[in-house]
Amino acid sequence: MPDAPSDTVLSASPAPVRAGGELFTEERSADVVAASLAGTPDPRLRQVLTSLVHHLHAFVKDVEPTEAEWGVAIDFLTRTGQMCSDVRQEFILLSDVLGVSMLVETINHRTGGTSTESTVLGPFHMVESPERELGDDINLDGKGTPCLVSGHVTGPEGEPLAGAVVDVWQTNEDGFYDVQQPGIQPQGNLRGLFTTDGEGRFWFRSVVPRYYPIPDDGPVGQLLAATGRHPNRPAHLHFIVAAPGYRPVTTHVFVADSPYLDSDAVFGVKDSLVRDVPEVDDPARAAEAGLPNPFRTLTFDLSLLREEQTPPTARPVDVQPTVVKGVPS
Repeated sequence: MPDAPSDTVLSASPAPVRAGGELFTEERSADVVAASLAGTPDPRLRQVLTSLVHHLHAFVKDVEPTEAEWGVAIDFLTRTGQMCSDVRQEFILLSDVLGVSMLVETINHRTGGTSTESTVLGPFHMVESPERELGDDINLDGKGTPCLVSGHVTGPEGEPLAGAVVDVWQTNEDGFYDVQQPGIQPQGNLRGLFTTDGEGRFWFRSVVPRYYPIPDDGPVGQLLAATGRHPNRPAHLHFIVAAPGYRPVTTHVFVADSPYLDSDAVFGVKDSLVRDVPEVDDPARAAEAGLPNPFRTLTFDLSLLREEQTPPTARPVDVQPTVVKGVPS
C-alpha cells in the first residue's frame, strides 16, 4: 500500500458505542460499582451492598493504602478466617474488639430506658444449661468467694413475672468457664437454668466472678497488641431471661469493683448493668442462705418489655438468639 500523501490527515476510528454504564475512574469509583448492584433482586441486600461500597471506597480514598499495606490487610483477613473453627469464631472476635458487635446489639435492642439493657451474648453459653432449683449452689467445685445472687423479674409496669426462665453462667475464681477447662472444672460448673417463683423472684448460690482475657493468641490478639490495647473483660455474670408474652433479654451484670470496667475489650459495659457486691458478715444470714460466713451478695432485678411493645426510637426486630456457638467475645 503506498504511503499517504503528506497533506492527508488520517482520522482515528470512532470508539464503539457501549451499551453498558460508565467506566471506572478514581473520582466515580463508588458510583460505578454501586450501579452494577442496581439489579439485585433483594432490596435489603441491594441497600446493604450499595452502602458498603460507598463507605469502603470512601475509606480507601481517605487512607490511600499502599499496595504493600493492602497486602498486609488481605493477609490479616485470611489468617482471621483460617483461625475460625467449630469452637472459635475469629471474625466475631474482630467484630467485638472493634465495637461493632455492641453497636449492632444496641441498635437492635433499644429500650428507651424502659427495660433492662442488653449486651453481647459472649462465647461460652450452652443450650443445655442444667436445670436448677431456686437456692441451689451452682459452684460445683467449691472454689472462690461465696456469693448469694438474687433478684426479681418484672414486666414494664413492675408486674412480677412468675415462671420466667433465668439462664445464668459465669467464670470461676481463675477467670475460666467450665467449657474452657474440661476435666478440670465439673461439667455445668457455674451454670444454671432457674424458674422464678410466684412473685417473680430468683436466688441461687455462686461465687464472685473474676475478670478474664478474651482469646488473644490469633490475629485479633496481634491487632490488640499492635494498638496497645489489653484483651481483658471485667468480672460479670451472664443472664438470659425470658417469659411468655415478653421480649427476652440477654445481658450481663458487672461487679462494681472489678478492673477494666472502663476499658472492656469488647465494649460491653453499660452503667445500668454495674452492681456493688458487698460483703455480709452475719452468721445467721449465712446459715439461712447455706453459705459460709462471711459471704458476698449480688442483687440484680430485671425488667422485660411486652412482645408487642416498641420502645422509643426502636425498630421492630427479631428476638435475641439463645446461643451462638464458639463466639469469642
